Formats: sequence, structure tokens, C-alpha cells
Amino acid sequence: MEQSLEAYYSIYKGGIGEIVMKKSRFIATVSPADTEEEALSFIDDLKKKYWDASHNCYAYIIGRNNPIMRYSDDGEPSQTAGKPMLDVLIAKELTNLVVVVTRYFGGTLLGTGGLVKAYQSATVEGLEHSIIIKKEAGIHIRLITDYNLVGKIQYLMGQENFPLISSEYTDLVTLDLLVPLGKVDSFNNNLADLSNGSLSPIEIKKAYFAVINGKVHLFNS
Repeated sequence: MEQSLEAYYSIYKGGIGEIVMKKSRFIATVSPADTEEEALSFIDDLKKKYWDASHNCYAYIIGRNNPIMRYSDDGEPSQTAGKPMLDVLIAKELTNLVVVVTRYFGGTLLGTGGLVKAYQSATVEGLEHSIIIKKEAGIHIRLITDYNLVGKIQYLMGQENFPLISSEYTDLVTLDLLVPLGKVDSFNNNLADLSNGSLSPIEIKKAYFAVINGKVHLFNS
């Protein structure tokens, strides 16, 4: 399979976190962003929302193999805001997201070390209020079978912890599930064994998936 279909961590839902340091407020706003255009649009929206702030610093990472990484100190001393924010995203191995940290100056200078700590802490706080997910590469597979094999198939799925997308019970049983790429061959072999070769899985499409609150979600990228 393609190298680009490797698992990776990203944001399912963004959040907002806030810290206060020496009376300065630092508000971190996190959002998913699949393209650089989405990231830049989000940054522009936050600058309009917090137009009266002292600074709106940002960092974003887009892509996986050769990711686009950008940041801005927005008037803070060089390397004290955007770069520390970006370092947090890199350390957490996240991609396809953007973070804006808005500062309302409280009247007390923090120094370079204090600024680095503040912007990093705010970024971490924003991420803690977001939903971080692991997107895994798999294949959406459909199985159509009679009732005699359903129990064996469900047992196999449970053993491997394969997410079930949907099920339909009529004259036959239709099961849609996600199989991780690395387990497709072994799964097909196991199906052939338990059905004596009578069960042929239908490959619907390759997709990324994540299990969120017990429910499987599909993603195109």
C-alpha cells in the first residue's frame, strides 16, 4: 500500500484554553486544518475576533511526509512565541492543525524565558481542550453472509478489535467493517478458513478511520 497511508495524529475537534501569567491573558484556540488555506483563513478570523489583543501568534502544520510548518511571533521578540508553539505540535506528533495564541498584555514584562513558557503552556492548554485522534489507514470491507457464519465473523472481529461501521439483517446479513491495512491479508485468510472458502469480502474503499467515543468515523485523508 501507499507509504502515505500511515497512521498519524491530528485534531478531530478544536478547543480553547486559557492561562494567565503576571496578569497577561493567553488564549489558545485550536482548529483542524487540512490545507494551508484553511489554516490561514482560521488565523485571519481569529485576528478579526481578537482585534484589540496585543498579539495573535500562531503555528500550524499541514501534511505528513514533507509537512508545511509555519509560525508567527506577531510582534513578540523573535523565537519567543510562534516557534515554541510549533515545538509543542511537533513534540506531540500532530499534523493538519492550526493554533492561535492571543495575548492581552497585563502590564508586566515576562522576559524571553517567561514568554516561551507562556506560549507553550497556552498551546498545551488549548490542546487539552481539543479532541486528539489517531487516524489509522484501513480498508472498508463489506461481508454478505447467511446467519450460520455471523457468530464466527463477530468473534473474529472481536478478537482483532475491528470497528463495525454498520450491519443489516434481512434474508442475509450485511456487515460493513474497517480492517487495518496491515491485517487485511490475515483477515481474508481467516475468513476463508471459517467459511471453507465460500465467503468473499468486498473491498469498498481505502480510508482513514478513528474510533471516537466508541463510534467509528471515516475520513478521506
